[in-house]
Amino acid sequence: MNTFFSIVVPVYNRPEEVRELLESLQKQDFSKDFEVVIVEDGSSESSENIVKLFQDNLQVSYYYKENSGPGDSRNFGMQKAKGNYFIILDSDCILPKQYLSEVDKELKKEFVHCFGGPDAADVSFTTVQKAINYVMTSFLTTGGIRGGEKAIGKFQPRSFNMGVSKDAFEKAGGFGRIHPGEDPDLTFRIWKAGFNTRLFPKAFVYHKRRIDWNKFYIQVNKFGMVRPILNKWHPGTAKPTYWFPTLFILGLCVAMILAIVGLWLPLILYVFYFSILFLDALIKNKNIKVAVLALYAALTQFTGYGIGFFKSTMLLNFSNKEAEELFPKLFFKKK
Repeated sequence: MNTFFSIVVPVYNRPEEVRELLESLQKQDFSKDFEVVIVEDGSSESSENIVKLFQDNLQVSYYYKENSGPGDSRNFGMQKAKGNYFIILDSDCILPKQYLSEVDKELKKEFVHCFGGPDAADVSFTTVQKAINYVMTSFLTTGGIRGGEKAIGKFQPRSFNMGVSKDAFEKAGGFGRIHPGEDPDLTFRIWKAGFNTRLFPKAFVYHKRRIDWNKFYIQVNKFGMVRPILNKWHPGTAKPTYWFPTLFILGLCVAMILAIVGLWLPLILYVFYFSILFLDALIKNKNIKVAVLALYAALTQFTGYGIGFFKSTMLLNFSNKEAEELFPKLFFKKK
């Protein structure tokens, strides 16, 4: 397949992020032509003037639309795009200069209609950003559930760094209105349409995740609530491992209670796990503060996801209401 890449980026009130992303696209060592499609999703802080600064050096277009969520904005951008292979990025990503070359190399080696790439922490990231990035990508946390080279099950691309052919996009029907969770939902429909997915391990991005601890908890809590909805929509994709964060937190509570009455072994096992997590974070980040914060990030991640998953599972199984009625904040309204 002779590919022409269209890079589609939805943005909401983040003009400086768009600047950083376009600067990194401007520095790509990729020799072929490609286009960039910026979709402003009802922002009050426009990125239009930022985009204009790059129009002499990049084939970039800008569109403004009413706010309808990132999934719908990506669909809008892909409908406007000229390419036959879409690369979907979040606005808070920065690309290493070899990113497009690595994508092109992987597609030539073994073509696939949908791929995902990893995320990494740049040296410029704050300690909190590095700690959150660690727990979101580590196999010792839910990184193993999300999918990767060592993941459990088939790889599920995430929309901060995802590629999909025009053919697969059209046959799968594009992104839905659920958010978060619109990316695995699309992946499952891509599988049902007969296409495969694959991880491109060297096509990584620097994903900033500009969130504080409270926003991080809210985010992972929503991730937990979304998963049972996806399990209900796509029954064949449900896995026992999705229960791990819930069982982990429940087990930790039981271990602390048992320790009070003198049964220390369960709590010692948890201490052993967190020790391994700390050492792994320390080795990978070479920063003791990041390693300490990674412990807090992991607890936040497991607690938020675990509670969200359990709550959603109970409501979906013991209520006659549809997911959109139970969790209206997880769905963007139809336009």
